[in-house]
Formats: sequence, structure tokens, C-alpha cells
Amino acid sequence: MRNYFVLAAFFLLAGCSKSNYAKYAPIYEKESLSNIPDFSNLAYWAAHPNKKNPSDSIPKRFQKQAYNAKDVDVFFVYPTSYLDKEMPYGWSASLQDVKTNINTDYSSILYQASVFNEVGKIYAPRYRQANIKSYTPDNREDTLKALAAFEFAYQDVKTAFEFYLAHYNNGRPIIIASHSQGSSHSIRILKEFFDGKPLSKQLVAAYVVGMAIDPATYTSLKACDQPNETGCICAWRTFMEGYQAPFVDKEKFKSIVTNPLSWNSENTSIDRASNEGSILYNFNKIIPNVAGAINHDGVLWTPKPHFFGNFLIKTKDYHIADYNLYYTSIRKNAALRVSTYFDKIKTSSAH
Repeated sequence: MRNYFVLAAFFLLAGCSKSNYAKYAPIYEKESLSNIPDFSNLAYWAAHPNKKNPSDSIPKRFQKQAYNAKDVDVFFVYPTSYLDKEMPYGWSASLQDVKTNINTDYSSILYQASVFNEVGKIYAPRYRQANIKSYTPDNREDTLKALAAFEFAYQDVKTAFEFYLAHYNNGRPIIIASHSQGSSHSIRILKEFFDGKPLSKQLVAAYVVGMAIDPATYTSLKACDQPNETGCICAWRTFMEGYQAPFVDKEKFKSIVTNPLSWNSENTSIDRASNEGSILYNFNKIIPNVAGAINHDGVLWTPKPHFFGNFLIKTKDYHIADYNLYYTSIRKNAALRVSTYFDKIKTSSAH
């Protein structure tokens, strides 16, 4: 897997820092989880509208806003947080792993899933994710084990989604959102449950971020081309302007890419002055004008992010910051798409 860890110091709270672990471990240890997910039990959801969790957090700038919460569900699939390369639980994470659960909740659930809490109820299932090493297996045997771990993880996500549909959805509109490994699973969820299926009528939009998406995967689902389009897919992978990642060069298709500032798929360049706010290390501090956005051959480019301390960042791969860099823009765009979705329903009902 790519090396993001210097960048992580700036863009994500280190969920498993010693202070965080000491603070939250006693709470998590009381959950007494088994290693078989039971999605009727709220403990097996990292985020759920019926339990207090980090996705409920709202940056201070937005806390005084009058929210007009819509009757929408957000099904969020988080990225890899089983980061121990010693793999104490093997290739697949254990749901009983307190360290991984804390890392999940106080990194991606806080910094990514929270972007959608203005528009809907957030559901994020715990799943037995593949270890970070699954992206860089050493040999053929390990490759087979890694592929099996990804499939195992998807089956958990699929089971959770089926449980959500059967017990929680009740016909409400849905946003699918995800990052990295979570997006690999969301790509499959969209194919299996939405593409050419009746459920597609309930899809507000899908924010499937951090992974390549072959447009040919789907027969009816398309990339979003306009900021207010619904029933479509938004996706991007962020790199420093001018950087050609070797693994992208090897891809046999041009991935879906959506500019998270202009919200279209054109090869437009949007200056960082148009970026109203990113979230770096401090969740409550919205920092404007950090990063621009340029669509480029299946990826998103940005000039080096502009903030105090950016000289320490040496990596040209900003994967870990895909959501952080465009936090305010994503938040506003989700609200726009939800509003448009309901406007279409009203218009349709009037006729």
C-alpha cells in the first residue's frame, strides 16, 4: 500500500495514538464483541443513528447553522484501519480488536463520515477488513490470501447492507459513501444492488472515493457530470499536480473522476481560492484555500496543499486526504444533491 503516514500527521487524527487508546479503550472493551458480526446489535456499527458516535460531530463553523435534516440514509464504508503489519489476527481484522475499532472511529468515521451528517442518518458497519499488507503481498501465496481477505470483508459489508435494507431503510433515499478499501466494497454494492435495479431510484448519489472505477463496470449507473445531478457516482483520487503514479499508468481503463470543487468530470482547473474549507489535524478548525482541484486522465491533481507546515510533506500521493482537503465542498454538494432529489420527487408528484 502507498506510504501516507507523514501526510496522516496533518490530515487525520491518529486514532490509535497512546492518548486516544488510553481514553477510549475501557469503553470499547465493555462492548464484548464476538468475531461474528451481528448487525442487530448496535455495537457492530461504527456509526448508527441510534447510538452516539464520532460521525455525529460537527466542526464549530457549522454548529450554529440551522439544519433542515432530510429523510435520507447514508451508508458509509470506511477505509483500512487494520494497520498492524504484524497481522496479529491474520489477514482479516478481528471485530474484537479494540485498537482497530478506535482507529476506525476516531479517524475515518470522525473525519470522513461526518461530512454527511447534515443531510442524513449515517450507517457504517464494522466489518472484518483486509489488513493493510493485503495491498502489497510478497508472493503468490500471500496474494491469494489477500484476495480471500478482501472477499471476506466484502461479504460482511454486503450482509450489513442487506440487514440495513431489511430493517432500517423503509424506502428512504440513500447516499453510498466510502473511501479506499471501503470504496472497493462500495463499487460492488453499487453493481449488485443498484445498477439496473429498482433500488437505483432511491440513490441520491454515491461518493466512492480513493479507488479507480472503471465506467464499464456499470450498465446504467453513470459518473456525475453536474453538481446537482442525482443517481450517479462521484469519485476521485488525489495526487500532487504533475505526478504520474506508476500504478495508475498500469490501469487498463480511464477511471471515473469528479472534480470535488466544480463537481463535474470536465478537465477543468479550479484554484484553491475556490476551496472554502479543509479539515487538517484539528477537526474543529476549517482552513480555507488549502487545495485546488484539476481533473487529469482519471485522477485528481492539486498543487501542493497550502497550509502551515506543508514543507514537511514529501509524498505526492494525497490519498489519505481525499476527504479532508475538500471537506466543506463535499458537505455542501451532498446537501445540494439531496435537495435536488426531493425537488424531483415533488415535481413528479405534481404531474
